[in-house]
Amino acid sequence: MIVRRITRRALLALVLPSLVAALVIATDLAPRAAAAERQILEIATRSGVHVFSVELARTDAERARGLMYRRSLPEGEGMLFDFERDAPVSMWMRNTYVSLDMIFITSDGRILRIAEGTEPLSERTIPSGGPVRAVLEVVAGTARRLGIAPGDRVGHPMFGGR
Repeated sequence: MIVRRITRRALLALVLPSLVAALVIATDLAPRAAAAERQILEIATRSGVHVFSVELARTDAERARGLMYRRSLPEGEGMLFDFERDAPVSMWMRNTYVSLDMIFITSDGRILRIAEGTEPLSERTIPSGGPVRAVLEVVAGTARRLGIAPGDRVGHPMFGGR
């Protein structure tokens, strides 16, 4: 009988790829569990009403994590950050791999400003440009594609509608 001794290096070479794959999958899926509450949000534009399924980020921890570590964001989905009252806010793209459109919304549901095509992984701050209650993050290009503009109305219970 031949007994072959496996060195640590050979064992690591066998196991490491599986561990890395498991970590990548867990990192991509973990944020979805952290912000599980989903709601419908509508934006009324000149081109019509556009419906999104959004995750809510209401706590400090949920807002801090946001869409970090996500490798993709499907069309028609997003994350709605609730800051509870109108105030100037700043966002960033730290550990966020997907380019986003950030839609800054006042407490009456009006879009104040849109930051289009944000730079992934950037730590540059993106200011609201005035007091806002919430920020909606959607995949980059959504605002331009759907004709979403400052002044458009957002329908969601947070803003007293739908």
